[in-house]
Amino acid sequence: MLPNPADFIDEKQTLMTIALDLNRRHFLFGSAALSALTLAGCATTDIPEQVRGVAVIDPYYLAMYGPDPSEKFPLPPVDLRTVDPAFWRAEVDDPTGERPGTIVVHTKDRYLYLVEEGGRAMRYGVGVGKEGFSWSGHGHVGRKGEWPTWTPPAEMIIREPESAPYKNGMPGGTNNPLGARAMYIYSPAGKDTLYRIHGTNDPSSIGHAVSSGCIRLIDQDVIDLYRRVPVGTNIVVI
Repeated sequence: MLPNPADFIDEKQTLMTIALDLNRRHFLFGSAALSALTLAGCATTDIPEQVRGVAVIDPYYLAMYGPDPSEKFPLPPVDLRTVDPAFWRAEVDDPTGERPGTIVVHTKDRYLYLVEEGGRAMRYGVGVGKEGFSWSGHGHVGRKGEWPTWTPPAEMIIREPESAPYKNGMPGGTNNPLGARAMYIYSPAGKDTLYRIHGTNDPSSIGHAVSSGCIRLIDQDVIDLYRRVPVGTNIVVI
């Protein structure tokens, strides 16, 4: 029996459909690869291995910096595109040599380390304000606060008049400059140094020197640190 010409037409249409679909996939794959190379070319080399040169953010970090509706003031997710991956939270080899349980802040490098057992440390990216640069030495966590009240010092009110309405204190909240948590640094003699390790409502400031404030972390990071350290924890600021 002779073949039906209609069968050839159907087969030809099927092959054309498959070819078009493969071309479309090739184009999308190529575009994604080009985006990955573009992003990789803009990235710093000092970033966690898990995300180096990867265009799509690892779900591990999306979860780490995701929203937290359980907080007194529900936290929104962090837009990680605004934070250099070098300053995302990571467990690293301890570079400090301090005893486990010690907080070490390198203001120049914009890192805070919580020293762990076994030569490891939890590393957090920080932003450092003028107040943070003006003090170094040894101290300890004298007290801790969740969603603390922020009271601008007199010097800041002179420097930044827009802070004057809060001279008697700004209640805690997502717009508060101290963020979700604060750890108050006391001197070895037990006196409040007026320097703080605290959260921030501006994640893009992490890794940078900023106009005011002490040692600031992303809110999700400062909550993590807060859970790990008790009052009395030793602090070294370099």
